[in-house]
Amino acid sequence: MQIPAHPFPYGFDLAHTALVIIDMQRDFIEPGGFGETLGNDVSLLAAIVPACQAVLQAWRGAGGLVVHTREAHRPDLSDCPPAKRLRGNPALRIGDEGPMGRILVAGEPGNQIVPELAPVGGEIVIDKPGKGAFYATGLHEILQDHGISHLVFMGVTTEVCVQTSMREANDRGYDGLLLEDCTESYFPHFKAVTVEMLRAQGGIIGWTAPSAPLLAALAPSGR
Repeated sequence: MQIPAHPFPYGFDLAHTALVIIDMQRDFIEPGGFGETLGNDVSLLAAIVPACQAVLQAWRGAGGLVVHTREAHRPDLSDCPPAKRLRGNPALRIGDEGPMGRILVAGEPGNQIVPELAPVGGEIVIDKPGKGAFYATGLHEILQDHGISHLVFMGVTTEVCVQTSMREANDRGYDGLLLEDCTESYFPHFKAVTVEMLRAQGGIIGWTAPSAPLLAALAPSGR
């Protein structure tokens, strides 16, 4: 398949491509979660859920591999360095009890993926202690076992976990595409600049495109 993209068309083989959905967690997207406690407008992130859901359903229908990530720490916080935990709102930090359970702790209600995008059987779920999906996880090895060479990215936030994951993927030899309307930031201008950075200089990190061309390609008539 080949779809229009920036800086030039993105070609991929569905059998060797995974959809990677970054951190679409309740703590970041729903009112009362970690994102809102930091003073952010979570409605900006919630607005992309329908577009992400449409792509996820189409990808599943086409039989493509799906990877979900969650920023998550062990209950004892042994994988959360103080330099990370002590930043942000001093009244509510990683590991503290929040409205949806302990903040960014694996297994807590707020750490779960929003219901609209919840994983189904056979899909890969990666709990990552860092911003990038490849740091201290087995994601690279899992993707290699599945013969994956291309990655299509969605999720939040564009300039932090999504960008970090795309850069990590690029360094490992994957061809990455970011779906522009399926990613968002609490700061829209950060998203705009990040999208430009990723595709600059002939796609120095990867490609970007709206989801519509991908949905058209995944439709039965487009395959």
